Amino acid sequence: MGKPTGFMEFKRELPQDQPELERLKNWNEFHRHLPEEKLKLQGARCMDCGVPFCHVGTLLAGMASGCPINNLIPEWNDLVYRGLWYEALERLLKTNNFPEFTGRVCPAPCEGSCVLGINEPPVTIKQIECEIIDRAWEKGWVPIPAPAKRTGKKVAVVGSGPAGLAAAEQLNLAGHTVTVFERADRVGGLLMYGIPNMKLDKKVVTRRVELMEKAGVKFVTNAEVGKTLPAEKLRKDFDGIVLCTGATQPRDLGIEGRNLKGVHFAMEFLTANTKRVLNGSGDFISAEGKDVVVIGGGDTGTDCVGTSMRHGCKSLAQLEILPKPPTTRAADNPWPQWPKVYKLDYGQEEAAAKFGADPRQYLVTAKRFVGDEHGQVKGIEIVNIEWGKDDKGRFIPKNIAGSERVIPAQLVLLAMGFLGPEDTIAKALKLECDPRSNFKAEHGNFSTNVPGVFAAGDCRRGQSLVVWAINEGRGAARECDRWLMGSTDLP
Repeated sequence: MGKPTGFMEFKRELPQDQPELERLKNWNEFHRHLPEEKLKLQGARCMDCGVPFCHVGTLLAGMASGCPINNLIPEWNDLVYRGLWYEALERLLKTNNFPEFTGRVCPAPCEGSCVLGINEPPVTIKQIECEIIDRAWEKGWVPIPAPAKRTGKKVAVVGSGPAGLAAAEQLNLAGHTVTVFERADRVGGLLMYGIPNMKLDKKVVTRRVELMEKAGVKFVTNAEVGKTLPAEKLRKDFDGIVLCTGATQPRDLGIEGRNLKGVHFAMEFLTANTKRVLNGSGDFISAEGKDVVVIGGGDTGTDCVGTSMRHGCKSLAQLEILPKPPTTRAADNPWPQWPKVYKLDYGQEEAAAKFGADPRQYLVTAKRFVGDEHGQVKGIEIVNIEWGKDDKGRFIPKNIAGSERVIPAQLVLLAMGFLGPEDTIAKALKLECDPRSNFKAEHGNFSTNVPGVFAAGDCRRGQSLVVWAINEGRGAARECDRWLMGSTDLP
């Protein structure tokens, strides 16, 4: 602990982002950097607690509390304070394969459980993490994760999102020959096509993939198991298989008018847009000049808001069925639980700057989509709701009579989460699934009912955080290595 009184002397400080109306003009990342001396002072705020809840990594009240990959946060905070950046990188890479991803897109449950956060703004953990790895890339410090020797075993990893990449890197480090199969035309899964460029520049993803290729990992794109790639060939050609396909079945909204033109799943919108940005051209769903309504209040909904704003939408509304969160922790949401408090994410900041207010409408739901004579959506009938209990004691939304109204919409984006993985691979490999359609595999051993086949990430646990995907990819790699070799040295 470099500065015992740092938490009393220095206030939380983050760099000022590029102004909202300026950043709407491009697809670039908009977060700026603090000068090194200020970063050191932010590291000095870390108290090196006797019980550092920031890296406990558990679930409390159904949400992440602390870092799921158990980052050694107090250690690298202290090293940054002392200006020992290379040593901070070494600590960071002990637990996190891809801090350049988590430092950009993770919601930072570590900060939600920071002990200082009980009565002061928490330590800027996420900012410091990102600065460590960005500095390391700039200085050429990031090591090529290659093994000392090869085992002769071959492992297939299906899916190249954060879970798949983590599993592949760890298995490669163990000495196995790893091939990653990705059904899209680019490697990265959710990181490539599920998160827009302004939040995660794709150069950051491809840079890491290229480093893994130098270390010996092979990537095969446009390869979908059960369709273009027979599952039998996968079983025949590889000694082990790790499934990291994600939870890609979107939750639909089966109301009147669902088949109207202009109503799309969020991932249709985001994927096509990112391809256009990367390719410089191509078909995409444009929000330009349109009244846009985003249904769903999570991260994907925010990304739809930010993307629509950059297209130049005419207006924007975001519908949320839950109530507006309080500005401070509620009595039933104590530390170190994830703080369920009101905040503006980047997309809402941009919409507020352009249109004058937070675009979110709380405690509302859609009743029907309204179309014109050409089968194009032109509006949504919405209604206010209140939450009450049914005869079994379950909370359910109830419409408030007389609150119905129609709002304009020529583009509707459904961002209500995901139901689970698609069933193509499960059928091809004869996998058992749980009641939520996820591949059945216990956390900790990650083994499916098929010997030698493991599952990790969203396809096993359901839609979750990038940092949980890395946790599971590392864990599945460890258990696959144990199954192949009889023991494992992987962490």
